[in-house]
Amino acid sequence: MAAIISDKFRIFNAKQFLESLSEGATDTSADRSRMYFFVGRPQPWKAYLEIYAKNATAFSVGDEVYVGTYGSTSFRATISKVYDSALLLTDVFGSAGVNSAPALGSSLKGRTGGAGGSDTGATAKSGIYRYATEDVPPLPLDNQDEKVALYDELIAAKRITSSFARTVIRRYNWDLVANPKYDMWKPGYSATPGGGGQIGRQTATGATSIADAKFYVMNSAYEVFKCLYNGENPSNTTGQNATEEPTVAGGNYDSATGLYTETTGAGYIWKYMYTIPTDDVLKFLSSDFMPIVLPANASRTTVTGLATAGACDVALIEDAGSGLPASQTLYTSIKGDGSNGIVKFVTNGAGTITSAEIQARGSGYTYANVLFTNGNLFSNAGLSSAVTTGASAVGSIKIILPPEGGHGSDHETELNGKRVMTNIRLTYSEGSGDFPVDNDFRRIGILADPFNWGTTTFSTADTLSGLKAVKITGASADYTVDEKITQTVTGGTAYGTVVSWTLDSGSTTAGVLKYIQTNDSHTDQGVVRAFESNGSNAITGEESTASGNVDTSYGSALLGVTFSSGLAAPEIENNSGDVIYVENRRLITRAPDQIEDIKLVIEF
Repeated sequence: MAAIISDKFRIFNAKQFLESLSEGATDTSADRSRMYFFVGRPQPWKAYLEIYAKNATAFSVGDEVYVGTYGSTSFRATISKVYDSALLLTDVFGSAGVNSAPALGSSLKGRTGGAGGSDTGATAKSGIYRYATEDVPPLPLDNQDEKVALYDELIAAKRITSSFARTVIRRYNWDLVANPKYDMWKPGYSATPGGGGQIGRQTATGATSIADAKFYVMNSAYEVFKCLYNGENPSNTTGQNATEEPTVAGGNYDSATGLYTETTGAGYIWKYMYTIPTDDVLKFLSSDFMPIVLPANASRTTVTGLATAGACDVALIEDAGSGLPASQTLYTSIKGDGSNGIVKFVTNGAGTITSAEIQARGSGYTYANVLFTNGNLFSNAGLSSAVTTGASAVGSIKIILPPEGGHGSDHETELNGKRVMTNIRLTYSEGSGDFPVDNDFRRIGILADPFNWGTTTFSTADTLSGLKAVKITGASADYTVDEKITQTVTGGTAYGTVVSWTLDSGSTTAGVLKYIQTNDSHTDQGVVRAFESNGSNAITGEESTASGNVDTSYGSALLGVTFSSGLAAPEIENNSGDVIYVENRRLITRAPDQIEDIKLVIEF
């Protein structure tokens, strides 16, 4: 079946994403999307191996785990962490075995002492395996298990409003070294389909679609222009290099049409589209992308107001021809389904066309033709003085029709705005402490329509904490980020991993301990047990050996979360909403005096 997913479908999706941020009468309307940018994964990336059917002999940190016969095995690694149903691994089979992986259900064995050592007797079956290091983050997976894990490791989220999102396009600067030639906007570029029977037409720079063409530019004043003519003629079938920087200042710009015409070189014709305001430059201009301003932007509304459906701006000489009335300036009406379009062209002594331009733009054209036969040529722009044409006269002028609605009527469609950029600034401990500054993160993404904790009410706050917290009193030492913490609780032991430890002002023993719990690393007898409001059972750090008790009387808001009996839940209901984008990265380290400016580009 011959079919395509068109670029307009992608542009439509990008538009819908932006529109969804402000639709609906109120912030809780069902029509509105409440988008949040989130950060997560505070703990280091290591190879992860799920294990099951293990025997009574425990695997130990520092030992190795392998498959098959030691020394000739296809998989071997060093154990970094041991959890109830998983192992974290480093040094996967040395440098030569990084890409090796144990097949599902492989028999695993533990070994101590390496080649000169011996098996420990620990055995298990291998489950899901994912290779990762701090330099090689794992690829995200699009499944329910991954979503659950993502919420378990979520640190905090910040609301994305319409002020922090824009449609963006590829950035092309006015730079005649990097970009000497620009593509001419035409409606008919395409690739040559396989199977024969059709021939596509490429742009001047070799693109096979307008979506991939270099047909617009941002000048030094952040003004964006679209190239309508690039000097293409029968002698230069792919156009010529540009010479003059287009600008709305100066005599070459016609404010009535929004056209800038080169007076030197190839005679480029540029259509002014908009000017990027300073705020958008700071938020949405990157080395690779530049924003399309919002529809309400004053420079854009001016351009939109000038747009005329089916108005003709470029007359392109396809064949200079011969035998036309010699050494004359001639006029002819543009034939088609529109009206009032007129072309002006000049011939030399051989009756060959030397130049052509639009005399009157007209309107309403969806197709257009130029005829040179008798009755169609005139010596005046009023088309009242006919000129006789010989029977042997030939030539061809092609009218380049505008997009639907005219140039400047729909910026996103015309400029192929199929990408959206969100700009999020994480300022210090954003949200009264929702974003801790004493740890790092390795995952970013976008979450749509999460609920407030313990409810089915849409979250609307500017920032949200994704961490559990406990108010500690009487700490014997400072807890260390990324260390395991434990507490004896009803039925067993609660496990967690420290994300942040913040002392109360003026105190050396009391503070807020924020942590995560995951179902692959913090189970006890198959259950992730909650820390309890118990002033007698201390919470202990595995590496720091810090020990402190829950302040069971504490019930106030602190560091972005609200405590009850010394415990605080996250502000995001677990597994609520939809994860629409996720990216695993190398670590991004935070600091108390640091601001992260994160530009995230989504291509639809």
